[in-house]
Amino acid sequence: EVFNILLQVLEDGRLTDAQGRTVDFKNTVVIMTSNVGANLIERSGNIGFQVRDEGENEVVDYERMKERVLDELKRTFRPEFLNRIDDIIVFHPLNRDQLQAIIDLMLKNLRTQLKEQGFQLEITPAAKDKIYHEGYDPLYGARPLRRAIQRLVENPMADEILRGTFEEGDLITVTVQDDQVRFEKSRDKTSSLA
Repeated sequence: EVFNILLQVLEDGRLTDAQGRTVDFKNTVVIMTSNVGANLIERSGNIGFQVRDEGENEVVDYERMKERVLDELKRTFRPEFLNRIDDIIVFHPLNRDQLQAIIDLMLKNLRTQLKEQGFQLEITPAAKDKIYHEGYDPLYGARPLRRAIQRLVENPMADEILRGTFEEGDLITVTVQDDQVRFEKSRDKTSSLA
């Protein structure tokens, strides 16, 4: 049923509901994502979405994985649907540096939220590594990183703030001790200057 609706959008450029209302899709870019081939990636542990360093083997593995995913796509979707798609992109697996950059972006948002509440946040490299190791999943990529940040940093830190462990103007440093995330308190030097 969904494919028929998408076919109508891709073929006619508009979509009409049962009451005769029409939505025009002219000048619209439709981006569709699919998890087709995810089972192939999961079964073939040495092919595809693994964190690794850049290199020749990565290019070979990516091309092999891409070919298998596109074959699976052809088996899953009808040709009349695939023929109406302008381009199909199979993303490269994320490497460790890219995942670390994603973690940094997510933590930047957390810093901004805390700054609005009067707190400063510093995260040690060990804490970022803990988030990376607990949050990265080869099958799901970077998506679980958000939950790892919530589980390891945001929720426990919010509990500590509610308990009164930290007060406005504090610098909260996130560290790792005995394989556990810990929070250390110090007065923010910049807040006394402002």
